[in-house]
Amino acid sequence: MSLEELIEILPQVELQASAGSLFGAWGGLALALLGAGLAACLSGIGSAKGTGIAGEAGTGLLTQDPSKFGKVLILQVIPGTQGLYGLVVWFFAIFRMGLLSGTLPVLTVAQGMQYFAACLPMALGGLFSAMAQGRVAAGSINILAKKPDDWSKGMVLCITVEFYAILSLLASMLMIINISA
Repeated sequence: MSLEELIEILPQVELQASAGSLFGAWGGLALALLGAGLAACLSGIGSAKGTGIAGEAGTGLLTQDPSKFGKVLILQVIPGTQGLYGLVVWFFAIFRMGLLSGTLPVLTVAQGMQYFAACLPMALGGLFSAMAQGRVAAGSINILAKKPDDWSKGMVLCITVEFYAILSLLASMLMIINISA
């Protein structure tokens, strides 16, 4: 048998060997789903924490000046976008895996690792940027309390943190697009 023939049959041998074990049969899909789930869950946790931090600051201001509710609400909602970005990555990943086709996809462990790694930027970027953005939004609410005309400066500070959440979303989406089926 020549080297070229061995190279040709190696993927088939690898696929049959991995399918014979439980991890080989389900490991690729499990890793891919874990990555997609982490993108949604960790981004959601970060958003919950961030909106909670901003909400705590907002309630203090609203007890003294309820007329600022609209501006406080805008500042509180901003850290919630990361949770939405994580959900977009989750949906796009399961769509690309083929889970929405009605059949259970067969993914190799290597493909599962690719999905897992592709979802990590959004998972971690969403978690940490949402919490940081919540702290910035809370500081922006303090600007609103002391200098109401300058509240838009606080919005700009929040948007600076948002940029990194968008970069995380972009990184995950580009990596998922480039996973070969």
